[in-house]
Amino acid sequence: MAALWITLVKWILTQLLVSETDYILFLNKSLPVRFCIAFLITGWMAMLSWMWYNLEEQKENESRKTDAEKLAREAELYKLRQQLQPHFLFNSLNSISALAGSKPEEARHMIQQLSDFLRGTLKKDEQQQVSLKEELQHLQLYLDIEKVRFGHRLSTSLECDEASMNMLLPQLLLQPIVENAIKFGLYDTIENVTISIRAQVEQQQLNIIIQNPYDPSTAQPSGTGFGLKSVRRRLYLLYARNDLLETKTEQNTFTTIVKIPQHDQSNTH
Repeated sequence: MAALWITLVKWILTQLLVSETDYILFLNKSLPVRFCIAFLITGWMAMLSWMWYNLEEQKENESRKTDAEKLAREAELYKLRQQLQPHFLFNSLNSISALAGSKPEEARHMIQQLSDFLRGTLKKDEQQQVSLKEELQHLQLYLDIEKVRFGHRLSTSLECDEASMNMLLPQLLLQPIVENAIKFGLYDTIENVTISIRAQVEQQQLNIIIQNPYDPSTAQPSGTGFGLKSVRRRLYLLYARNDLLETKTEQNTFTTIVKIPQHDQSNTH
């Protein structure tokens, strides 16, 4: 390209300045310098072009990688939700079966509640995040079903400040935590048990505290069950942080703390 460039320039200048013998002589003597300049310019252009195309290719590869990771993350989140659903469904069906003979009215009522719960779950499958108010409404359906199973032994205490109700969190996040609280609070005792759920906003972060009492002589609290593991995994996939789920035991009370970072809600889908 540099040689063609110099040849073309020499021919054009020779035709235009045919009578300028001194300049033609200068032109012939300066051809090596002109060639070097042309070669350097052409080389720089070639290198810049290569760098630009290489950068575009890297961006395209990064975009494909990001899309693939996003699809894998969404698939894993979906799998986690689907793994939780049969566990709860089997427990509910077993309870309905037990009630069908002795308490048919309660069994029918529980079937209706289970239907409402599953219908709400299907509607929420396409939503990434919901407000705490929506999440608690759906959680109440789950608690109503559990209260049919355990009767007066199970009660709940809910304390949420007004600011927290509009905060966003991953949909269907609280059910496995509450299920874990019920499992380790009621299964090994005949006493009445109150599950406490509190929510508050601190420095643009939604904090949800779920507590359940337990009897240390018959049960051990667990922060490593499948339900809590799935919640911890979901939070990591969504926020890339491992510190958003904490568990602790104090004075025969098991506490689970969930922290949900809040971003610009206008940009949240």
